[in-house]
Amino acid sequence: MRTSTKIKKGHSVNIEKILSRYSHTQDRYIGDYDELELVVEDLKQQGLRVVLTQGVYDLLHVGHAKYLEKALTYGDVLIVGVDTDEFTRVRKGPNRPVVPFQERINMLAHLRHVTILTQRDVGVEIGELIRVVRPHVLVTSLSTKDFPKKDVLAYKKYCEEIVTLPQQAPTSTTARIRFFTIEGADELARELTQKIPEVVLHTLNNFRKPE
Repeated sequence: MRTSTKIKKGHSVNIEKILSRYSHTQDRYIGDYDELELVVEDLKQQGLRVVLTQGVYDLLHVGHAKYLEKALTYGDVLIVGVDTDEFTRVRKGPNRPVVPFQERINMLAHLRHVTILTQRDVGVEIGELIRVVRPHVLVTSLSTKDFPKKDVLAYKKYCEEIVTLPQQAPTSTTARIRFFTIEGADELARELTQKIPEVVLHTLNNFRKPE
């Protein structure tokens, strides 16, 4: 097996490190698409079946882990495109992500089913990563609302197969955020309910004080 892919003069990506179970985040994160394209080409030449999926992976939970585990069953190497903070705000709104990009990358790197991590950023066409990787299998999620099936099928020419997975667990990041928000609002309401009578009474007492 070839142990490294030559990227440019004086620099190479160590394939052996990427595939090692002892690899670190810096070994498996390839943010540059030109580098990624060459690494993927090398992996394919070695007969490895490449799977690609992409998303935010905010507040990483069991549904994410099961989804990535299932995705890898369609091949030998799983590449995960992770949305940057700015791109996440475009897709999900101004209050997302909860967890910053670098932390999400580090957390995903600790999942044994993830082989390579890269990024998706604003200013880059949403299907560009698919075009660069040209995976054997593109795995998408049924719960992704802003990447409908008709758009997914438009990228069929860049991959052999497209697999759409259902939600892998009853939980979701959006549901968790909604729960935390509601819980926080309820707690605030309880505190206000307790405090308002005290504030009103204090105000009335001050108002009644003789000058």
